[in-house]
Amino acid sequence: MNAYQPCTDDMAFILTQVLQAPAQLQALPAFAEVDADLMRQVLDEAGKFAGEVVAPLNRDGDEIGVQFANVDGRGVVTMPPGFKDAYQSFWQSGWPALACATEDGGQGLPAVLEATLYEMLSASNHGWTMAPGLLHGAYECIKHHASEALKARYLEKVATGEWLATMCLTEPHAGSDLGLVRTKAVAQADGSYQLSGTKIFISGGEHDLSGNIVHLVLARLPDAPPGPKGLSLFLAPKVMPEGTLNAVFCERIEEKMGLHGSPTCVMRFDAATGWLVGEPGRGLNAMFVMMNAARLHVALQGIGLLDAAWQKADAYSKERRQMRAPVRGKTPVEADLICEHPAMRRILNTQRAWVDGGRVLAYRTAVELDMAKHHPEAARQQLAQQWCSLVTPVLKSAWTAQAFNGSSECLQVFGGHGYVREWGIEQIVRDSRVSMIYEGTNEIQAIDLLVRKVLPDGGAGLAALLQSLCEGLDPQVAAHAAFMRQVTELGQLTSALAVAAKPNAELAYWVADDYLRAVAVTLMAWAWLQINRAVAADASSPGPARWLEPASAVRHWVLPEFDMRLAIIQARLTGGA
Repeated sequence: MNAYQPCTDDMAFILTQVLQAPAQLQALPAFAEVDADLMRQVLDEAGKFAGEVVAPLNRDGDEIGVQFANVDGRGVVTMPPGFKDAYQSFWQSGWPALACATEDGGQGLPAVLEATLYEMLSASNHGWTMAPGLLHGAYECIKHHASEALKARYLEKVATGEWLATMCLTEPHAGSDLGLVRTKAVAQADGSYQLSGTKIFISGGEHDLSGNIVHLVLARLPDAPPGPKGLSLFLAPKVMPEGTLNAVFCERIEEKMGLHGSPTCVMRFDAATGWLVGEPGRGLNAMFVMMNAARLHVALQGIGLLDAAWQKADAYSKERRQMRAPVRGKTPVEADLICEHPAMRRILNTQRAWVDGGRVLAYRTAVELDMAKHHPEAARQQLAQQWCSLVTPVLKSAWTAQAFNGSSECLQVFGGHGYVREWGIEQIVRDSRVSMIYEGTNEIQAIDLLVRKVLPDGGAGLAALLQSLCEGLDPQVAAHAAFMRQVTELGQLTSALAVAAKPNAELAYWVADDYLRAVAVTLMAWAWLQINRAVAADASSPGPARWLEPASAVRHWVLPEFDMRLAIIQARLTGGA
């Protein structure tokens, strides 16, 4: 079984040559010293940690898994062998603090470097990476919404990763519908609150990786109105400031399809002590700081897991011989390598194309996060925020779907061997499936995109974003003309949808998934225009041959989906409900 190895050459090429990220970021005062050499150094060191420390633990994490025991009435979770030592090394080496502010114990580096780190970690060992995956979102939530007293006690510990964090939203009767949350918060004389209720599906709710766990909990004050507007956010630590254990109990861990190396916990808050984060009744506003950061990280999980699946399938296809490939003029052999068969090349090249295109878009989104935070001009900040708002749901939905479907395609390269555990590809299929569900299901992402972000302004915001991607293109170049056609036709369809949806409340919800896919394929087309431009311009790239076959796969097997999705939506428009 070949272990995942980060390909930092490809990642650096996309960062520096395709996106020209160093030049963009150095123009911001906060990152004046972040040049291409520094970014490459961080990439290489992150790749070493992911490939040499975290990846070797992946199989034990799946096969041994996390262990649950009841000790004196309290649930105790023991992580798989090697996980704790790897995590201690991770935080002590400063990796969780990469993009946190220096005054909070962080390194103050760009968000895009954190993005590449977590892509590699997810590909190396998804189960292990679930533990620190919520840290940066929790850090931003505490930094922007917590009181000064809470910041003094918890912010640096979370920023550095010395203490891990959770996001406690879901309850047994309330999945994505947070308005149904029943966990109660009762004010105490000392300014704290007692939290009582049960939360489910809590990643990392209990473990032995860190000395404390900071739980961020949605709960309802006694006089709060029903629905989402009645929710407040609270911070409840596992270990209280005086060193005693809080009344936060792990009742059990779920037996899951995948992610066996990550404890998914049922947590009971039994009059647990917590403190209000932000204003009463505005808990979702504070929590969304975590959730939006988490959604980009979930998209990066999809990219990383698909890359890991592709690596395994590609290596296997170059080792195993099966049947004769339909190629003439070759020296006769008993059987050809699997990679020589067109059906297998189609699978491999298509998945690699999604990885490459996803990196361009995810890294661009991470750069835009820094533009929104650090650019001195308000207009540029607004453009960055618009990009993140519109592109993040597309990334989360399309690339997590591709991680599952694409890794299943990669399993096909192995034939029957892919279905057994020996080669490790079936673990990626299992592990990747949950990414389509959490941090807002992919269907919710599609509704968020179309219903909440595109249609309210008649599609003007998305049209402006896509038109900006057409700047500098030459309509005489076939690939450029094809992309410009997509932008025009998507804009026309969006305008028609905006009109038709006004008298038909259900219409947008019927077509939201297809609409998001059409946007995703359009963005893929743009991403590959940028890759092809950079390859043609830079003789020092990993080599034109590296990009040639994925580029062909995009043309033949990815972009045709655009017309299919538009036809589906158009049929719904003309056919009614």
